[in-house]
Amino acid sequence: MQTSQAPDTIKAFEDRLADVTDRLPKRLKQCADYVAANRDRIAVSTVAEMAEGAGVQPSAFMRFCQILGFSGFSEMQRLFRDSFVGGWPDYTTRLHHLRESDAGSPSALLAEFVEAGRVSLETLLQGIDPVTLDQAVRVLAKARLIHIMGLRRSLPVASYMAYALEKMQVPAMLHAAVGKLESHHALREGDALLAITFAPYSSETVELVEYAETRGIPVVAITDTVISPLRKRDTVTLTVQEVDFGAFRSLSATLCLAIALSVAVGTARQED
Repeated sequence: MQTSQAPDTIKAFEDRLADVTDRLPKRLKQCADYVAANRDRIAVSTVAEMAEGAGVQPSAFMRFCQILGFSGFSEMQRLFRDSFVGGWPDYTTRLHHLRESDAGSPSALLAEFVEAGRVSLETLLQGIDPVTLDQAVRVLAKARLIHIMGLRRSLPVASYMAYALEKMQVPAMLHAAVGKLESHHALREGDALLAITFAPYSSETVELVEYAETRGIPVVAITDTVISPLRKRDTVTLTVQEVDFGAFRSLSATLCLAIALSVAVGTARQED
């Protein structure tokens, strides 16, 4: 499974990662999953820290880097450092200083989450593809009815978008799976589905996307990693990654994307 040439752009890295992930053995799959969900850490972490995050030995993580085509972790890290030179925020150092200054106090926690949110927003602005965003707006704006699906951590985003679209008089339906009631058959020709899910991915959301595909209904997906199951479907995919603090990951960038998408769809429908 050794790859001869290393990816030379972040996009090429993402494509290579998505291509090899499903064929990796368990330990190396853990590395792929961790890297996909924590790309922001590659430029500022050691191989030991990345391996610990993935739950593997450093030697296994080095093997993972080689499978992607790199000579080792240093070469992979160099790609990310070079790609974001001058614009990549060293949030790890900032959060460390915040912890040292007044660890555990509510004000320190607030500062840490604000900083993590700031970095998430900057990463979103750098990473979102304007062409894909325009395509997502077109798909949703011409839909007879927009079906919105997002569970667990995605539920606040889905609920907000249903609320915002309703306020702009855009027909929308929130699928919440309350009481295990499914609304698959509400999808009709001319509709569109907006599916939102983040790792660990909601099986209910993935199943609704698969059902929509069988009915020829276009799908716009908001998800977090290049190995998300929604990226393997025929969807217009918007990728957003949130920087976490500890075991907590906010929705700062995701909600920002949600409001921008909602307003853009409402504006497009008024113009039509």
